[in-house]
Amino acid sequence: MLRYKAQVLFFVLAGLLLAARREFPGKDSGPAKDRTEKPRMYLSGVNGNFAFAHVEKLVAFGPRPPGSLGIANAQAYITETLEKLNLEVDHQDFLASTPNGPISMKNIVAKARGEQSQVVILASHYDTLVMRNAAFVGANDGGSSTGLLLELARVLAGRKNTLTVWFAFFDGEEAQRQWSDTDSLYGSRYFVEKLSAEGTAGKVKAMILMDLIGDRDLKIENDQSSTPWLMELVRKSARELGYGKHLGEIPRGIVDDHIPFIRGGIPAVDLIDYDYGFNNSLWHTPNDTLDKISPQSLKVTGDIVLRVVERLQ
Repeated sequence: MLRYKAQVLFFVLAGLLLAARREFPGKDSGPAKDRTEKPRMYLSGVNGNFAFAHVEKLVAFGPRPPGSLGIANAQAYITETLEKLNLEVDHQDFLASTPNGPISMKNIVAKARGEQSQVVILASHYDTLVMRNAAFVGANDGGSSTGLLLELARVLAGRKNTLTVWFAFFDGEEAQRQWSDTDSLYGSRYFVEKLSAEGTAGKVKAMILMDLIGDRDLKIENDQSSTPWLMELVRKSARELGYGKHLGEIPRGIVDDHIPFIRGGIPAVDLIDYDYGFNNSLWHTPNDTLDKISPQSLKVTGDIVLRVVERLQ
């Protein structure tokens, strides 16, 4: 009986000690696992409101199809913003052959020199769809990613980067008449052709594209057209930051400005939310306006992009 009581007392004390260790873990005990995903404290420096302010400015210029007054104003604004960051800014002017005849287009490329010559490219298109009978201002489609790219340029221009970072703003992503291999992606196709002609494509470690990332209900696609290891790095980075709820799970194939890079042998990934409004009802409509996008979605995407850049470095 005494032995039994001693055993009972031993197990009671052991249970109390275990409970105390769970309540007050010592230095040698690992952190308790929280099964509920929560956003991590990640001091990226990305400010969603700053990015949103850039989008607001772009939308105020009105429609921005290639060759328009609106896109000329956007080009001036993007260039001025980048130059104020003391970045090296280049303009790639080219004449695009389109179904509507030759159209002058312009890629804008800013460079933040790193400790290494190897390059990571962050990119967006800044043009808007040609819409004959309505004013299409492209707050999300063209505006959101461009605003975020300008904000990422601000953050990275103030850092000491291992890799050299290029910020590429593509003209002519949208079709001028009917989407096809030859009537779309004018700016990114020209950019890759220029890289190949100059023999510098091999310097590019990765290209990260952003498009349609301002939707209040942000869901970044699981794009199967992207380079697999780079897409997985994006998704892993998002989960690490507690942003898993913003990841789409259904595999999809997206044709966007990353495709010319992949065809050119450069690893590339597309961060895109291709479900804008109920059943994608806001995409390519005059309802793609500023009130449909969120600074928080811009912040989330920016955090993910920066985490990926850090991992690449």
